[in-house]
Amino acid sequence: MPREKADEAGHASGSGQPNEGGQVNKSDRGNKSDKADEGYNAKGGPKERGPWEHGPGEGGPATLTGFGRYAGPATLILSSLADGVKHGYALTKDIEEFAGVRLAPGTLYEALARLDAQGLIEPVETDDRRRPYRLTAAGATALRASLKAQRAAANAGLHRLDIHWRLT
Repeated sequence: MPREKADEAGHASGSGQPNEGGQVNKSDRGNKSDKADEGYNAKGGPKERGPWEHGPGEGGPATLTGFGRYAGPATLILSSLADGVKHGYALTKDIEEFAGVRLAPGTLYEALARLDAQGLIEPVETDDRRRPYRLTAAGATALRASLKAQRAAANAGLHRLDIHWRLT
């Protein structure tokens, strides 16, 4: 561990103690840059948030942070449930039909568990052995935000292709 330097007043660098002028040296704030404290990324640009994220105490839709590789399947599941209540097999078939993607059972049920835990979907009571799910209001809000963000990204990509590649 490196030794801390002391200033003329005897305060250790990084101690957070004010100097003789009553000010705390910027280096005393730790390893974070000033901009990181103010909502900027490491390169100095503003921190961006995904459509599923919100800051502490900001409210907003439930988040999918932590979904990792299940974010894509989650969007497909939420899109399918936007059309009505479905159980696992019906979800798989609907997603395959409208998106051309077949979700493996492990992927499907892991994403369903996470969506349920976050309150984006909820199980529907039934006497059947199948467990149907429905979209919640929070799920609908999160889905709309995600799809709008995906549309914006797709439009930007298509625009750049049109400008630079002249593809038809």
